[in-house]
Amino acid sequence: MSFQETLSQVVNRHEELEALMADASSMNASDFTKMSKEYAELTPVVAAVKQLRSAQDEIEECAQLLADDETDAEMKELAEAEFHDLKKQIPELEREVQLMLLPKDEADEKNAIIEIRAGTGGDEAALFAADLYRMYQRYAEKMGWKFEILDFNEIGIGGFKEVSATITGKNVFARFKYESGVHRVQRVPETESGGRIHTSAATVAVLPEAEDVDIKIDTKDLRIDTYRSQGAGGQHVNTTDSAVRITHIPSGIVTQCQDNKSQHKNKDQAMKMMRAKLYDHERQQLDAERAADRKSQVGSGDRSERIRTYNFPQGRISDHRINLTLYRLEEVLQGDLDEVIDALIAEDQAQKLAELG
Repeated sequence: MSFQETLSQVVNRHEELEALMADASSMNASDFTKMSKEYAELTPVVAAVKQLRSAQDEIEECAQLLADDETDAEMKELAEAEFHDLKKQIPELEREVQLMLLPKDEADEKNAIIEIRAGTGGDEAALFAADLYRMYQRYAEKMGWKFEILDFNEIGIGGFKEVSATITGKNVFARFKYESGVHRVQRVPETESGGRIHTSAATVAVLPEAEDVDIKIDTKDLRIDTYRSQGAGGQHVNTTDSAVRITHIPSGIVTQCQDNKSQHKNKDQAMKMMRAKLYDHERQQLDAERAADRKSQVGSGDRSERIRTYNFPQGRISDHRINLTLYRLEEVLQGDLDEVIDALIAEDQAQKLAELG
């Protein structure tokens, strides 16, 4: 199907939905809700298509005026100026429409669960995991999103062996999904007397939060254990078995939560993580099948891929997937992540457009 045929199909579907919704009495509430959602999603696309087609009509009119010997000189001058302006606009309008027509990731609108684990590097890796945790927390605050800790395993000097949190807001997963992978840090530890640069790492996993409709879990497949919360320096310690660990027996996936004093709340949070992990597992399998012939994936979510290096002596941050290097490490660690994330989204879109072409 050609690009123009695709545009016509989109416009026709939008008109069809409008006609169907005008007679809402003939359909049930569920069908009407689905149609309303599809109609709302298509409306901005149709507006962009109409803008593109209007520009195409105008450039054709300009070309006709320029080709007509009877057109006077002043009119030809105006037509030529408009023709050149439109010639620049049309490729931009086409790209805008193409981006809007790219297949949507159904998880983009979802909230996210983020897990950060210290990797190689001992205490320095745990301190870096805490730096990443604070970076994401600050970014969430700047975006107006809710950031809640789920589970943690602290070390006494302010680092995390592992920590997880939920991030709630509009299009959270769409922005955060590119963070999955191995993050590497190069810096001189405070405990290093010789001033040598150490390299350590932390692994980040970002999961879309799943609803009950996304994933069905048979309670017979779950083992639920309770235990006492633990924390460094006596923090968050309970005298009751309020912490909860859930094991999904068929897959071996384990989730746990100990941040709340209420066992009930900890169980709810651990189940939320379990749904997300099982949903993510299904998505990873589907993505692997779809991407078998793709050479590169910006948003692949590969947990073992080294995606970024944070170099403190040079104040440099480098994203290895898109060869992006910025000398503004402190700002990024303070949560100023938009420039990095926007570049990753742009590259991902460019790859998908190239595949369509």
